[in-house]
Amino acid sequence: SKASQLFKSIGNTEPEIAATAIHSKIRTLLNAHCNGEPRDQLNPANNELTVKSTACMQLEGTTQPLDNILHGLPSWSVDDGNYDEKRNRIRSTVRPLLSEMANMIVSWNPNDTWLKFRRTTLLEALKHYWKYDSSTLPTGVDSLLLYLSATDNPPSERLSGDVISLRKKCGVSLVAVSKVVPNLLVPWLSQLSDRAKALLTSGGLSPINEMHLYEFLSCVATAVENPQDRSNFVADVLVNSVRSIESPNIQNSIQSTEGLLSFMGITQAATNPSCVTDREFVKKVTKDFVILFSSFNQLLSVGKRCHEAARKRPNGGLPLQNLSLVIDENVPAQNFPDEGPVSIADLAINDPFVPLWPKLLPTLLQVLDVTLSVWHPEFQATLLQHNIQRYALAISDDEAYLATKQESSVGGVFGKGGTAGSIVSGADRRQLNLAPRWSGWFNELRNNCFQLLGLLCAQRVIYAPEMSSLFPRLVSVLTNQKHLRSMEHRHFNQYLKQCIEIMMLSCPVPLYQSHLTAILGPIFEHLQIRFQYTWGPILGNGGLSIDSTKPLFSNDCATAASQLASGGADSWLISYYARCGLVVGDLDSVTGEAMVEKTRVELTRTFSDMMQTVLALKGGWALVLANKAKEEQAKKNDPSKLSSGPKSGIISTNGPTNADGTERTVLQIHLDARKLNRIDKLCHFLLLENEQIAGYLVLTLIQCLQYPDAYTCRRCTRIVHRVLENVAWVDRYTEMLGYRLFSVAVKAIITEPKWMVGIEWDMINITRDIYGRLVLGQYYLPGGQGPGLQQARDPTNSLRFEQTKVVDKPLLGGGILQSPSDFPRRILIEIGMSQGDIVTLEKMLTEKRSAKEQKEAFRDLLRVAADKNKGQNELLERAGEAESLLHRDARKPEVSALPEKLVTYTMVKKKEEKNAGSDPADGPWHGNLF
Repeated sequence: SKASQLFKSIGNTEPEIAATAIHSKIRTLLNAHCNGEPRDQLNPANNELTVKSTACMQLEGTTQPLDNILHGLPSWSVDDGNYDEKRNRIRSTVRPLLSEMANMIVSWNPNDTWLKFRRTTLLEALKHYWKYDSSTLPTGVDSLLLYLSATDNPPSERLSGDVISLRKKCGVSLVAVSKVVPNLLVPWLSQLSDRAKALLTSGGLSPINEMHLYEFLSCVATAVENPQDRSNFVADVLVNSVRSIESPNIQNSIQSTEGLLSFMGITQAATNPSCVTDREFVKKVTKDFVILFSSFNQLLSVGKRCHEAARKRPNGGLPLQNLSLVIDENVPAQNFPDEGPVSIADLAINDPFVPLWPKLLPTLLQVLDVTLSVWHPEFQATLLQHNIQRYALAISDDEAYLATKQESSVGGVFGKGGTAGSIVSGADRRQLNLAPRWSGWFNELRNNCFQLLGLLCAQRVIYAPEMSSLFPRLVSVLTNQKHLRSMEHRHFNQYLKQCIEIMMLSCPVPLYQSHLTAILGPIFEHLQIRFQYTWGPILGNGGLSIDSTKPLFSNDCATAASQLASGGADSWLISYYARCGLVVGDLDSVTGEAMVEKTRVELTRTFSDMMQTVLALKGGWALVLANKAKEEQAKKNDPSKLSSGPKSGIISTNGPTNADGTERTVLQIHLDARKLNRIDKLCHFLLLENEQIAGYLVLTLIQCLQYPDAYTCRRCTRIVHRVLENVAWVDRYTEMLGYRLFSVAVKAIITEPKWMVGIEWDMINITRDIYGRLVLGQYYLPGGQGPGLQQARDPTNSLRFEQTKVVDKPLLGGGILQSPSDFPRRILIEIGMSQGDIVTLEKMLTEKRSAKEQKEAFRDLLRVAADKNKGQNELLERAGEAESLLHRDARKPEVSALPEKLVTYTMVKKKEEKNAGSDPADGPWHGNLF
C-alpha cells in the first residue's frame, strides 16, 4: 500500500528520525500496555484480553509501521561499514535506539494469548534488524518456538480459536524470519533440529503447525555451506513424511481407484450409509487422509522453500558454478552448457531437495492417477446413483462461496450468509460427517499433486538423465485420454496453471522435442474439443439448449447416472462440458448457475493467461523483453534510464534497474540470456515444429475470439499478433490465418456484439495485421503496432514481394507472405463488399500506412458491412449505436432543451429590483451594498 511505501521511504531517507519515532512509540506502548492495561473488553470465560481490547488494538497499529521502517532503513545506518562523518553520526544514534527497542520486545513476556499474538508480530518485524545485529535473534526464535505449542488458560480438550490463530501466526513468523536470516541461524541448527523433533513427537501440533516447522528447518538448512550436508539435513527433516507415504496402509490404498475410495470411506457408504456419521469411523478415515495429505503438503512446502533459496544463490540456481561475466546478446546462438540434461548430483549442489525425487515420483504419479480416475465415466455412473456417494464428486462449500461474490464482512464460508452446509444440506466439514469433507479432500489432494509436478519441472529434475526411466510413466498419466476427457473444468484449470505452464517455461531448449511433444500434442488437441463443447450452447452450436448449462443438482444425479450408463461416454461428454462438469449437490439454483458461469470463463481465461506467459506477453519472460527494449531506448536517447524505474516507486534503487523498477543484478544478465533464447525457440517449437501442437493451438486461439468473454478475447488478440509475427510467411498457414482467422475477426466486428464493446480496436488491428502481411506485403512492429512497413516487389517476379530481413526474428516484426493471398479479399466480398471497394481500400492502405489511418480505413469499410448485415443471425445482444465503435463518427452531438425555463440568480435580483420600484426609501436598509 501507499502507507507502507511511505514508511519505507521515511526509513530510507531519514533513518535517524524514523528510528527515534518508532523507538519512542514502542517504549510508550509497552510501558502503558505490557500487562494489557486497561484490561477492557475481556473474555468472560477466562478473563483474558480479546482482539477488541484497547491494548491489543494499540499494539496492532504499530506492527506495520515497525516492519516497513526497519525494512526501509539503509544498510549504512545499521551495519559495521566505514562511511563519511555524517553517516557515522547518524548510525551512532540509530543503532543504540534499535538495540534497546529489540531488547524491549524480546524481553517482554505477556500472559494473555492476544498479547502473545501481538508480540509475535513485533518479533517477526525484527527480522530486518537481525540482519545487522543478531544478539537478540536466538531468544526471539526461542519465543516463537515456545508459542508454537501454546495452550489455553485454563487448558481445555479442544484448542480455542485464539490459540489456533497464535500458533498459525508463530509458524508464519518462523518461516519469515528464516527466509531473511537463515545464515545467522545455522550455528544453532543442531539445537533447532532437536527442538523441532521434540515438538513433532509431542503430538500436539496441527498439520499446518508441522508444515511451518518443516519449512522453517528447510529454510535454515539451505544456508548450510556444504551441499551434501544440506541434502542430508533436508532428507532427515522429511524422513517422517517419506516414511508415511511409503507405509503399507497408504501404498495399498493407492494401488487402485477402488482402494482410494475405500481409504476415504466412500465405498463403505454404499452398504452402510450411517458410517459417514459414525464417530469412530469418521475419526479413523480423517486421520488416515490427514497423514497422506500432510505428508505431500510438507514435501511441497519444503521443496518450494529449497527451490526459492536455490534461486537466490550467487549462481542463481544455475547448474554451472563458474559463470562468465560477459554475455554477448548479438550472438544469435548462445552456447549454454546447462541448457540440456543436467544430473541430479549437479542440481543438488544448489537445491538440497532434488535427491528425494527418484523415491517420491512413483508414489506421486500413482496417487494422481487413481485420484483422476475417480471422475472416469464408469465411476461417475456408480457414485452419482447413490444419495451419499454422489457428494464425493460435488464442489466444496468453499468453492460455492467464491461464486457468490460475498463481501468480506459476511465472515467467510462459516459466517452469516456463508455457504457452509449448502452442498450437503445441513452438514459442513466441521461436523463429524464424511460427506461434506470428501470434495475438499479431493481438491487438496489433486492440487497438491499438480503443484508437486510443477515443482518437479521447475527444479529441472524431470529432465535429468537419472529420471529417464520414469518419464514414460509421467507422460502416460498426464496425457491419459480418459483423464483428460473426464476432468472437470476446475480440475483442468489447475492442471494447466500449476503443471503444464511451468513445464513449458522450465524445459531446456534441446529437450523440447523429447519432453514436450508427447505431452503438449494431446493436451492442445483435447483443449480444442473441450472449448467447443463448453461454449457451444452459449453460441447456439452443437444442438444443445441453454438449459443444458445448468449444473447437476442432487435431484438430477440419478437421471444423469442412468443416461451415462446407457448413452456411452462420448455422447455424455457434450452435456458434461456444457455444465462444466459441475455437481453442486443441494446448492440453490442461483448460486449453482453462477458457479457454472464462473467456471466456464475461468477455463478460457486460464488458457489465454498461460499462452501469454509462455509467449512472453506477460510474466517473467515479458519483463526480459521489456528490459531489452529499455536498454535499446537508453542507448539511443538517455542512458540514465537504465538506472531509473517507474515514477510510482517511492524508494529509488542505486544502479541498474529492471523495467518494473526492481534492482537488476549482474547474475540476472545470465538468466535473461537463457530466457531470451527460450522465448525465441519455444515460439518456433509451438508453431512450426509439430503439426499436431501448432494446428490445434491456432484453431483454439481462433475459437477463443468468438467466445463472449472480453477478458479472454482481449488477451487472445495479443497472442494472435505473436502468431502472425512467427508464421504469417509460411504457406501452409495461409488458409488458417487468411480465411478462418480473418473471417472470425471480421464477423466479430460487423455483428457488433455487446460483450465486445471496448475491444473493437483490438479486433480491427487483427484484421489490419492479417491483411497487411498476407495481401499487401506490409509488416509491423510486435503486437501489430506502428506504421505498415512496405516491402518492395520481387525484381524477378512482380507478383511476389521481397521477404523481410527480420523474417526469422519475430520479436522484431517477423515476415510476410511473399505471394499475396486472396482469402482475405474473398471474406470481404462475402460480407457484401464490391471489387471496387476492395481496390479502393488496398490503395489507401498502401498510400497511408500509419496505424491510425489504416485502422480508420478498416472501420469505415466494416461499418458499411455491419449496416448491410444487421438483423442476421444475431444470437447475442448487439451493441446499440451509442456504444458502437463503427458508428461513433455517424452520431451527431445533440443538446436537448432544458425541461423548463432557465432562471439564474442575476435574473432573480433584477426582478426584485424592478418590483421594488424607484423609491430608495422602499429598498433595503443597506441600499445597493450587495
